[in-house]
Amino acid sequence: MTPFMGELIGTSMLMLLGNGVNANVVLSQTKGHDSGWLVIAIGWGLAVFTSVFMVASISGAHLNPAVTVGLALAGNFSWASVPSYLLAQFLGAGIGAFLCWAVYKPHFDATEDPAAILGTFSTGPAIKHTPSNLLSEIAGTFALVIAVLFISGATVGDQTASLGSLDALPVGLVVIAIGLCLGGPTGYAINPARDLSPRIMHAILPIKSKQSSDWAYSWIPVVGPFIGGLLAGALFLAL
Repeated sequence: MTPFMGELIGTSMLMLLGNGVNANVVLSQTKGHDSGWLVIAIGWGLAVFTSVFMVASISGAHLNPAVTVGLALAGNFSWASVPSYLLAQFLGAGIGAFLCWAVYKPHFDATEDPAAILGTFSTGPAIKHTPSNLLSEIAGTFALVIAVLFISGATVGDQTASLGSLDALPVGLVVIAIGLCLGGPTGYAINPARDLSPRIMHAILPIKSKQSSDWAYSWIPVVGPFIGGLLAGALFLAL
């Protein structure tokens, strides 16, 4: 299997499970309806753990354009491979969002709240305030990428941090921590592909009660994570 396919499959699984926990919590008449933010945060962390564990040996399991560019800027990934990784991640996120919709279609049909439906696909702010929303996405992604750089065994001077085959577990725990600690303002996209591709799926799929895909906000969970990933890579490189 090629690294492209690894990223495609891994990101598809990430979105199937991650958007799946969103759907389970917010859509009508599911077994997990209204089970709360803690379930969402743990579900996303386990989605990351599963996806990273699956494809880490194939592609390195970036599964996130912000992670890819952060690793490249830090000198731990080839810039020449960045375009193919980003393409695989954006395509995979769209596939995963589609599969999640297919699994939960009866519950999408039963849900009358268009904001809840959009929330199963993409993120949105609790309070709309562009500078704060952007900062939230930058900070969350910075925390993710700087942690990934240390966890993955990247070298700082003569010191190397590595957890070997357990890499998938601490990365999943980091995502849980970000969700619980920094996810309140915007829903912590912290991944451009995780937000943009599912938002496109929301716009094109035949969903009964949907309204706007909120394109006016959509640039924040794309630009913010890229900035956060680059800042983390730059800091790591400076160290």
